[in-house]
Amino acid sequence: MLPEEWERIYEDILYDFGYSRTEDESSARLLKAVMMNSDLIFDDDIKVQRKATVFGCSDDLENEIEKDPPKGTLIASGSAVGRLKDIGIMPDIVVTDLDGDIMPQIEASKAGAVTFMHAHGDNSELIQRYAHSFIGPVVLTTQSRPDNILSNYGGFTDGDRAVCIARHFGAKDILLLGFDFERPSEKAGTDSGVKAKKLLWAKKIIFDHNEPGVSVRRPSGTFYNKK
Repeated sequence: MLPEEWERIYEDILYDFGYSRTEDESSARLLKAVMMNSDLIFDDDIKVQRKATVFGCSDDLENEIEKDPPKGTLIASGSAVGRLKDIGIMPDIVVTDLDGDIMPQIEASKAGAVTFMHAHGDNSELIQRYAHSFIGPVVLTTQSRPDNILSNYGGFTDGDRAVCIARHFGAKDILLLGFDFERPSEKAGTDSGVKAKKLLWAKKIIFDHNEPGVSVRRPSGTFYNKK
């Protein structure tokens, strides 16, 4: 996704949710400070195959994996990692804002998975608590202004940000498993109305802003192609 395209989407998200760019950037500065001496890697160090599977954390995740087995580079949203571990799947890449079931994400990092670690306005406490525990290769991301340490590949939630990352690094055939844009998974302390609105944005970012030559499909076999 081009930076100017993401910037327009980002401004709309800030307005829609009442979020603060200043708070996003403050959290990003904190992430840089906490991870200064970590194993930071950058674009040239990251390889994604032409085929990639992106895992969300919907209730149907395991059933969809059985129906349509993962292919290519395996990219998991943070909350899906523990469920994947339970069925013997280790992702190549984890995309996380440090929310959800954190210990499996830390274990995946120790096992060598690349972690795309995201800063936004309301996860500063989580950054201070957990970020330093990721000892594997890490890419730091922001949804605001990138710099030589912080990257911005587009994306709002872990799931759609994972799709943006897959596209950025050259995936052309992307399988979505565990994505349900209509029925938010229940999570303690999460407002279901806000979650539902986030999923609408995720769907828009994945499909309405797909890139030429990239196919994104769900297990039903329905393709989205933009030529």
